[in-house]
Amino acid sequence: MKIAVDLRMSGKSGIGAFIDSMLPTLKAGAEIIQINPDIKPFSLKEMFFFPREDLKKINECDAYFTPYCNIPGRIFSGGIKVPIFSTIHDVIFLDLPLAGKVGTLLRKIMYQRAINKSREIFTVSEFSKGRILANLKCKKPITVVYSGVPLYNEGPQESVPKTDTIIFVGNIKAHKGIKTLIPAFIKARELLQAQDSARPGAGNASPAPLPTLLIVGSKENFRTSDTELDAMIKGAEKNGIQFTGFVPDPKLKELIAQARLLVQPSLYEGFGVPPLQALYSGTRAVISDIPVFREIYAKLPAIYFKAGDADDLAQKIAAAYSDKSPLPPVERVHSYRFSAQAVLKRMAESIKMEK
Repeated sequence: MKIAVDLRMSGKSGIGAFIDSMLPTLKAGAEIIQINPDIKPFSLKEMFFFPREDLKKINECDAYFTPYCNIPGRIFSGGIKVPIFSTIHDVIFLDLPLAGKVGTLLRKIMYQRAINKSREIFTVSEFSKGRILANLKCKKPITVVYSGVPLYNEGPQESVPKTDTIIFVGNIKAHKGIKTLIPAFIKARELLQAQDSARPGAGNASPAPLPTLLIVGSKENFRTSDTELDAMIKGAEKNGIQFTGFVPDPKLKELIAQARLLVQPSLYEGFGVPPLQALYSGTRAVISDIPVFREIYAKLPAIYFKAGDADDLAQKIAAAYSDKSPLPPVERVHSYRFSAQAVLKRMAESIKMEK
C-alpha cells in the first residue's frame, strides 16, 4: 500500500506531534510518500493553487492521509483523485463560542468540506466522534484512533527525584481552565501551609517548602477581556506561579517527571495528552471530571475534581501533593503505535473493498 501523508505540520505541537509520533509505524506498514510543500495549511493557496507536482505524487498513491481536516486542491486540475482519509480531532469551535459567528461558520465549512471529500474520518475519542455527529452532516465512517504520548515519552518509566513543583501544560486558552487553576493553586498552598503548622513539633522546625506552579506557556499569550483573570495573571508570581515560556521537548519531559503532580483543569478537550505524559512518567495527574477524560483515563489512576470548581481542585491538589508515595507503573493503554496501526488497517480495508 502506497500512502501520501501530509507532513506540513511536522515538528509543531498538537497536530505535529500526532503525525510525527505515528510516522515510524506508518512507514513500517506501508510505503509512505511525504507531502511537504511550502504552502500554509488552511490558506486559499492550499485550496486552489496546491503545487501540481505534489498533487501528481498524491495521485500516484493508493490513498492520501492528512492528520487534520485541511485538504489541498487546485483550480481546473481535479485535485486529489485517490481516496482521502482525514482527521478531525475535535469540534471545539462549534461547541464553544471561541471564534465569533464568522470564525465559527468558516470552521464549520472547513470541517464539512473534509467530511464531504473524505472516504473516512479519523478522530481521537468517542467523545469527539459524538460531537462531530452532533454538529455536522456526516454519513461517512468515523473511526476512533486514540492519541498517545509523543515519542520522547514512549520509553520505559524512569525513576526521577521529585521537586516541589506542580505543572500545567497546554495552550493557554479559556477552555483550558486557567481561571479555575490559579485560585485553586493559591488556596491549595494555604491548605498545605495550615497542615504543616498543625503537625506535631511544627513550632520547632522549619516550615515545609510550598509548591511552585509551572505554567508551560508564556503569560504574554493571554488574550482576554476578563479583568478578573487579568488580575490573577498579574499577581501570579507573588503566589508561587511561574510562566516558563516555550520549553523544548527534552526539558518538558524532565519537568513533568520531576513534578509532584500535573493538573489539567480543562473544560473541553478532544483527548488531552499531558495527563497521559505525567502518568507514564511516574507523576500524579489531577484532571477535571469531564466526559472525555472519563473515557480516556478510565483504566488509569487519575485523580478527578469537579470541573470549574476551584475549591474542589484546591482540596485535590493539596491531598495529591502531600502523598509522597511513588506512583506505581502505569499500563500503557494509549500509544501512537496503536493509532497508526488502526489507521493503516482501516485504510487497507477501505482500499481493498473498492478494488
